[in-house]
Amino acid sequence: MKTRSLLSALTVAAVFVSILASGRVQAANHREAPLTALDHKADISDFFAFVSYDDPSKVTFILDVDPLLEPSNGPTHFPFDPEMLYTIKIDNNFDASRDVAFEFRFKTEFRAPGVFTGLVGAGDGLVSPDNSPAPVPPGTPIVPPAITALDGPGSEGFNLRQSYSVTLLRGGEVGATRTLLSDGQTLFAVPTNAGPRTMPDYPALADQGIYDLGNGMRVFAGTVEDPFWIDLGAAFDSLNLRADAFETGVAGVLSDAQDANDFDNFAADDVAGFNVNAIAIEVPITMLTSDGQIHAADDPLATIGAWGTTSRPKEKKYLGPGETPEVSDSMVQIQRMANPLINELIIGIGSKDKFSMSLPRDDAQFANFALDPVLARVLNAVYDATVAPGVLPVPDAPRLDLLPLVQYLPPIAAAGTPAGPVADLLRLNTGVGPTPFDDRSRLGLLGGDGAGFPNGRRVSDDVTDIALRAVVGVLAGPPFDGFPHNRVGDGVNANDAPYRETFPYVGYAHSGVESRHVDPGEIGCTGTCP
Repeated sequence: MKTRSLLSALTVAAVFVSILASGRVQAANHREAPLTALDHKADISDFFAFVSYDDPSKVTFILDVDPLLEPSNGPTHFPFDPEMLYTIKIDNNFDASRDVAFEFRFKTEFRAPGVFTGLVGAGDGLVSPDNSPAPVPPGTPIVPPAITALDGPGSEGFNLRQSYSVTLLRGGEVGATRTLLSDGQTLFAVPTNAGPRTMPDYPALADQGIYDLGNGMRVFAGTVEDPFWIDLGAAFDSLNLRADAFETGVAGVLSDAQDANDFDNFAADDVAGFNVNAIAIEVPITMLTSDGQIHAADDPLATIGAWGTTSRPKEKKYLGPGETPEVSDSMVQIQRMANPLINELIIGIGSKDKFSMSLPRDDAQFANFALDPVLARVLNAVYDATVAPGVLPVPDAPRLDLLPLVQYLPPIAAAGTPAGPVADLLRLNTGVGPTPFDDRSRLGLLGGDGAGFPNGRRVSDDVTDIALRAVVGVLAGPPFDGFPHNRVGDGVNANDAPYRETFPYVGYAHSGVESRHVDPGEIGCTGTCP
């Protein structure tokens, strides 16, 4: 059950091959497909699955949606979509189909519909002054007390409020049993951080949004700081990584000292200061495996596959002004995500929406994109033109080494595990225990940390640098396994805000008053931004 035990049982080469299979680079799914670029609420920015840091008998799943939220953008800020069905799905018998799922639905209430903003409050409340214009007499309550609670006293200014339900599904697409896990309690989504006047102790308020569902399960939903980090502008300027950020003097190539630093940034973190909406649920492993047991890392039954989806009603009818639209009960999938960046940077733009709406078990139809990924050729050409001719060769096509991540194979799954069909699932070996904070590596398996990406994905895993090195071929042997291939990165090594070490693990939402973003030429701040 130790983190290193899986690595010791499997070859380093297999570790890299599995990583390389993803072909991921740059950012997670922040506006990656034509359909979700227009439908922000349905856009899944990141999906995480990992053995809980403080309880190795449980797994935490996090589904982040509606990315790049500006914290100050009121008055409604960014609620969940009450028409949307948000789902976390698990495959536990290696067929790339759903065996266990958790569904989340939201409801919105306007508690003071005449007030112009969704969040309002100050001190113990404010009243109209002596010079209050008629007909409102002096002393009339105008501003409610500061928001200190999600319900009851202290919640009066929580005007636009959302509650949600959690439903457990067991079984396949047909004939699944359904259990309402939230039955008997009201779960409130945590609002964004409007600022210190409205929410003087935001962390205390946000912590009220962690609910015990019984049977060892906990749940959280609400706005949080975006846990991802990247030099987004440089990445999408045709990989124009900033040379002045690297001690080597070579754009996109870290020095040994920079590479060993998991806590500082050397280039701009363009996601700094933004928020995202998150749904997190912690579940006992015994609820996820096919036989309801906990298994050691070398047991095939220890590994599960997971992904998240967003779905909308197939039909929607708009009625008169002020009337609630009519929507059908039948849903259609808008977006899915498992491994980061598959859709964003591997799937061709003409197929991205088809990929988003397809099922993982049908992913063989997209295999051609992985066998000769355009991204590898782009990196090869950019470095040849901007650094030195021939400096960054990449493996020849077909890239058959890209197949292991899309099947149940070592080093994530134990030897002897049924491989299953080709499918984009985030595979997690639940028998690999969590790595203590001091031993954790942002490079996950690439850094010798068996509990990290692509064995699941933690919030602190640097999928950008892992993927950049993988796609240029660090596993394929000479000349791909040495410098500069093994030091490729974007210069952003850490998040701009601290993560929590307990459920729900993500950081608190940035304040709308106090947040800031990183400008070009600035390094991304870490910890608490000045």
